Amino acid sequence: MTAPVERSGEASVRLQTWVLAVGIVLMGGKFLAWRLTGSSTILSDALESIVNVVAGCFALYSLILAAKPRDTGHPYGHGKVEFLSAGFEGGLVMLAGALIIWSAGKSLMHPLPLRSLDTGILITAGTGVINLLMGLALRKRGREQFSLTMEASGAHLLSDAWSTAAMIVGLIIIRITGIPWLDGVFAIAFAIYIIITGLRILRRSVAGMMDEADLDLAAQVIAVLEQNRKPQWVDVHNFRMIKYGAVLHIDCHVTLPWYYSLEQAHDEIAAMEKLVNAHCAQEVELFIHMDPCIPTSCRICSLEGCPQRKAEQAHRITWQLGSVLDNAKHGSKV
Repeated sequence: MTAPVERSGEASVRLQTWVLAVGIVLMGGKFLAWRLTGSSTILSDALESIVNVVAGCFALYSLILAAKPRDTGHPYGHGKVEFLSAGFEGGLVMLAGALIIWSAGKSLMHPLPLRSLDTGILITAGTGVINLLMGLALRKRGREQFSLTMEASGAHLLSDAWSTAAMIVGLIIIRITGIPWLDGVFAIAFAIYIIITGLRILRRSVAGMMDEADLDLAAQVIAVLEQNRKPQWVDVHNFRMIKYGAVLHIDCHVTLPWYYSLEQAHDEIAAMEKLVNAHCAQEVELFIHMDPCIPTSCRICSLEGCPQRKAEQAHRITWQLGSVLDNAKHGSKV
């Protein structure tokens, strides 16, 4: 499993490197457009480009670190750095929004005549199209590799592209109406949108650092176990899942017949691990604690021909979120 992850990580690093290099060029283009026009709306776009470049540098470092294999000091790998990277980017996005509002506020109080709007619109439109393409590529790659860093970078660039499109509409309105103070109003509106985007990125980052459960993903894994469960898998409980970068770590308790040999029990756990990894798009590492069944487990057990059965099966418990998260054998509650 290690070699493919490393190759995938190297490809992600190369993509982020190209995005960073192009971002630096685009930042220069946006500041040129601002110098030509004197527009606060274009300046707000240029200021966000600084955030794009700084965040891109941190994202690149995070991807390089996340791609490193596990070591003695980091037995779960280095994937957690992606949450830190996304949080850093979210904070920078919000800071850019605040700077834009400050700049636009000055523009509203002291509006200046705008120049060369046609040229500024063309340059800004070109940078927006490139950001759109890069954002789509990063988002696609991030979802394929389950990389929050790349998803956050992609979402940031896409929000930048959409805000650029809105800015162009605003600049065209200003060009037609000739009302200079509209420039500051549009810039503030775009800044509010940028701050909301930063908050969303920061929210996902904090959730990852706090090991917040992805209940939708957990439900999918549990559904796989339910659909493919074997009679000798008497019970699953105390199910927990944590995400470390692109790898899912799951630990749970599985109740097996008490008279199984250690080898038999190991084979059943190995089969369960193989099943989960075969049906999940990302790598899954399972830590499964084996529990022996108890006499009351017979009432939920569907294993036929069990030589140690104490009671007939009374009912079947469906494995789902509500039934596997508790830290207790279900047979003990029946």
